[in-house]
Amino acid sequence: MLKTLLKQIGTFKTASILTPIFIALEVVMGVLIPYVTSWIIDEGIADNDLGDVYKYGAIMLVLAAMSMIFGILAGRFSAMASSGFARNLRDAMFRNIQTFSFSNIDKFSSSGLVTRMTTDVNNLQNAFQMLLRVSVRAPLNLIFSIFMCVFINTKMSLIFVIALVILGTVLYLIISRTVKLFTQVFKKYDDLNNVVQENVSAIRVVKAFVREDYENKKFSKAARGLYKLFVKTESLMALNHPVMMVVVYGCIIALSWFGAKQIVSDNLTTGQLTSLFTYVMTILSALMMLSMIFVQLTMSAASGKRVAEVINEKADITNPENPVMTVADGSIDFEDVKFSYQKTASCSPSKIEIAGVSITDVFNAVREYEYAISDINLHIASGETIGIIGGTGCGKSTLAMLISRMYDVSEGSIKVGGVDVRDYDLETLRNNVSMVLQKNVLFSGTVLDNLRWGKTDATLEECKHACKLACADEFIEEMPDGYDTVIEQGGANVSGGQKQRLCIARALLKNPKVLVLDDSTSACDTATAASISKALSDYMPDVTKVIVAQRVHSVMNANRIIVMDNGHITGFDTHENLLKTNDIYREIYTIQTQDSGDFDKPK
Repeated sequence: MLKTLLKQIGTFKTASILTPIFIALEVVMGVLIPYVTSWIIDEGIADNDLGDVYKYGAIMLVLAAMSMIFGILAGRFSAMASSGFARNLRDAMFRNIQTFSFSNIDKFSSSGLVTRMTTDVNNLQNAFQMLLRVSVRAPLNLIFSIFMCVFINTKMSLIFVIALVILGTVLYLIISRTVKLFTQVFKKYDDLNNVVQENVSAIRVVKAFVREDYENKKFSKAARGLYKLFVKTESLMALNHPVMMVVVYGCIIALSWFGAKQIVSDNLTTGQLTSLFTYVMTILSALMMLSMIFVQLTMSAASGKRVAEVINEKADITNPENPVMTVADGSIDFEDVKFSYQKTASCSPSKIEIAGVSITDVFNAVREYEYAISDINLHIASGETIGIIGGTGCGKSTLAMLISRMYDVSEGSIKVGGVDVRDYDLETLRNNVSMVLQKNVLFSGTVLDNLRWGKTDATLEECKHACKLACADEFIEEMPDGYDTVIEQGGANVSGGQKQRLCIARALLKNPKVLVLDDSTSACDTATAASISKALSDYMPDVTKVIVAQRVHSVMNANRIIVMDNGHITGFDTHENLLKTNDIYREIYTIQTQDSGDFDKPK
């Protein structure tokens, strides 16, 4: 983890190195000031020598000015280093996330990735800045101050040693307890963030179902849990201050008592005693800062682990060494394809049997149950229009997503244009297999900006043609600014059907060889869906079209229709033949044309 995080310092190494150097110089100047003060007292004030007072006073001003300059430089470079470190962390995470397959995203969840890029990185930024500044300042203050105490008077410095042992023991006991509590606090923060993100993203649903009171109670519960842990933790941390004050005042009393005796016996001057008072405060303050560093680092350790996990995550789907860069045509072949969302370990043949049943047979039976789709064998000719229909959860969308390699097959192979999809360059494959996902997403920007996701250099005429095919041109022209109309975040200012048609137009701009529509006209009326289907058939005859749908009317005009049930293909034929030979398709058709239209409803 540490190695991964340190790599992200990158171009800010210079700033990271200069910060502790300037901190060290600042500390040296600050530590020398009390010693010069003792000269003013002993050689200037005690001897009534105003010249020495001016001379040593000037030295103090120079030291203070230099300390201030070094402090300013240290602050500037530490800000550059910590902010740059945070920027590089976010950049590294974001870049790696862009390479993730759907399975990688499923592993972390979208909300989890957002939390890691915000809250966790902020924690690491604060910890890094503290490391650069406080973790250098505190030890150096401690070491230099102790050295000066020993230099001034070795016997008197024993008071600091005893104080350090007492304070260090108490702080260790406090820290060891608060470290565990802070770990729990961090988990509570995650719970609170999850509640907030879930509520804000689904605020329309919350209001539609009048669940504000329920959400308020849920948030209050999460906030109350965090509050109780924080009170407990901060109560323990608050003990630092009174313990430190007791030790400080104890040191002052001891210094005053023993220092007075030393002065009377001429073993110590008044100026030196004054310096010792200053150094005792510096030493104990440094020790207190060190305790805070340990707490902060402990709090940030969990964040560092979570960030490093994202940076180190290897994408499940990558380019082969020598990828194929062209797709010959839109033909699609499924050969003995099986797919599971859960990765399962391979099992070698075993001779172990229980009650006459082989362990291997049991394991393979469990694996078979986990497959979302299995035993898929298909040949789709280039230019064909293929419909896929079946009940909810039967594997329709899974089958479609495997074509563009959103997921990799668990067993078997899928070929597009006669080449295994795993042999293609990913960009080449996905540019030629254009997919409109079930969940339509539009981005903030104009209508044209969203359309040009399909083709960055598309002309206005090309965009208009794609929108005409997708039956989106009508409502776009009615918008106040036409194609320059701004789409709000998530497409909040367009309807579900309009959003679907814009997404279809965006996919058409890629001029693909295969077009996959995953239930992409479900929010459109029947007439609009039929118009889109006819336009695609008339103007894109050479493009293979795979249409995943819930409604028979969306696929009945396809060349052939795949009927799926529980991850298996139960039929693959024309609409007319399936009505004669396939019970599931006939039942779907009958229910949708004569009954309520819900073929998932139990009879």
